[in-house]
Amino acid sequence: MRLTIRHLESPEEMTSVEILQKQVWSGSDIEIVPTHMLLSAVHGGGVLLGAYDGDVLVGFVFGFPGFELKADQMELQHCSHMAGVLPDYRDSGVGFLLKRAQWQMVRRQGIERITWTYDPLQSRNAKLNIAKLGAVCNTYFPNYYGELRDEINQGMPTDRFQVDWWLNSSRVKRRLSKYPRKKLDLAHYLSANITRLNETQLDPAGLIAPRPIEISVSSEPLLLLEIPADYPAIKTADPVLAFEWRMHTRSIFQDVFAAGYLVTDFVYLPGSQPRSYYVLSYGEGTF
Repeated sequence: MRLTIRHLESPEEMTSVEILQKQVWSGSDIEIVPTHMLLSAVHGGGVLLGAYDGDVLVGFVFGFPGFELKADQMELQHCSHMAGVLPDYRDSGVGFLLKRAQWQMVRRQGIERITWTYDPLQSRNAKLNIAKLGAVCNTYFPNYYGELRDEINQGMPTDRFQVDWWLNSSRVKRRLSKYPRKKLDLAHYLSANITRLNETQLDPAGLIAPRPIEISVSSEPLLLLEIPADYPAIKTADPVLAFEWRMHTRSIFQDVFAAGYLVTDFVYLPGSQPRSYYVLSYGEGTF
């Protein structure tokens, strides 16, 4: 790939982003952010970046300044609203490069935190957002967007994590440096006897399914929570099981966040039966 990242400002460039959105989230034009809104947001301090393979737009990230009420005062943040990459370019590092460029531009604006939402059952997004970028999360929104009509979200509650990306933290700088931290895999955590919050099994169709559990959260330093390695495949094959996973993980995440945990890492175990786990840390410790 001859990949370059560009700051997009012209109406023509934003029309290309509008077209790209329809390729990434096919099924409903209603969910598309149109050119005129992209243009207004960018002229008002927003950031719209495009990833190009030669002259072809293959990905983008879009966000704008916003405020959040904290401790009786309004705190400035950058709201990263949307990011998308063409299917043929996923898992090739395009998303990481876009977010790294966003990190650089927002820091120049003097903003210290970027927030965004994503579906906590999407392991590809978890691997990028938590493991590679160093974002953390202790906020869970059930059915955040209500009913969406694109092919990815249609027919399922739109539960979302809201992640916090602290741009000037040593944690984030380490993840984005030329010499990032040593990658931790599942074996590292299991060898330390970290408690697993949930157990799974294969159903008759060979799909991974959660076992019924009762959560009793203590104050252990670290916890592991398993999610499907390929949730979209489960949604296609068995929507009832996909809904079961949504309710299962919703309950656990709400309980552990209320108990003082936050998501600090994500590990993926490849193989014929791949496994995916969130790592949750107690208190403010992030590593």
